[in-house]
Amino acid sequence: MADSGRRAPPPRPNTRKVIFIMHILAVAAHQDDAEFMCAGTLIRLREKGHAVTILTVNNGSCGSAVHGPADIVKIRTAEARQAAELIGASYMTAGINDLESVFDNPSRRAVAECYRRIQPDIVLTHYPQDYLTDHEIASLLARDATFTAMLPNYRTGAPTPAPLLKHLPHLYYWSPLEGVDSFGVPVPLTIIIDIQAVMEKKAAMLCCHASQRDWLRQQHGMDEYTEVMKRESQRMGSLKGYAYGEAFRQHLGHPYPKDNLLESLI
Repeated sequence: MADSGRRAPPPRPNTRKVIFIMHILAVAAHQDDAEFMCAGTLIRLREKGHAVTILTVNNGSCGSAVHGPADIVKIRTAEARQAAELIGASYMTAGINDLESVFDNPSRRAVAECYRRIQPDIVLTHYPQDYLTDHEIASLLARDATFTAMLPNYRTGAPTPAPLLKHLPHLYYWSPLEGVDSFGVPVPLTIIIDIQAVMEKKAAMLCCHASQRDWLRQQHGMDEYTEVMKRESQRMGSLKGYAYGEAFRQHLGHPYPKDNLLESLI
């Protein structure tokens, strides 16, 4: 067959976007805080194949007017695991009693060891100025561990210590309730995530915390537990024209990453 003189076209470049699997860590004070404030974002990230862990600094010891501390810790731990498993996430706790959070060396070592075990690429946590001291301490411990967990000479005292945290994670604070800090001043927001498509699953995660839901239903005579979450999600979403949303502010101080990795993953 005669050569037509035409050459085959060059191979097309591979334009397929490569998505690397990230590990997302939500650091909350109490067992239902992440479900209230950032579960929609966690669900969306899980749907894209990223790993998710929910870490609570506190153990839930004051979370009941009926059960004693030891019993309610067991109940709240089981509820937190159930909520995480609903989306294929993991749950851990640093084990500090409710309302006993302080920024001391034992607490810092406990949270840093958790980071080394989890190896997060993104950390989501409470806003530094919030209405509850446990929230503020959890936020401070969460930020502290992003740095200390990388230091070779920082020993956590764990019987079998985990390897060092490999790199400084991207750090984000979720907006506090009503979008205001402890002085009532609106907080600046970096990103608002559309969570309308996953709102039912977010509510299902929150409802796993039956001990809290039943307590508040008894107090209010209605399911105020989920209604507060929905109203807050509606308010946040309305800032960008979404039916439901979750808002965050990125920590951009030295030496944290400046690119908005959370937004790019969503």
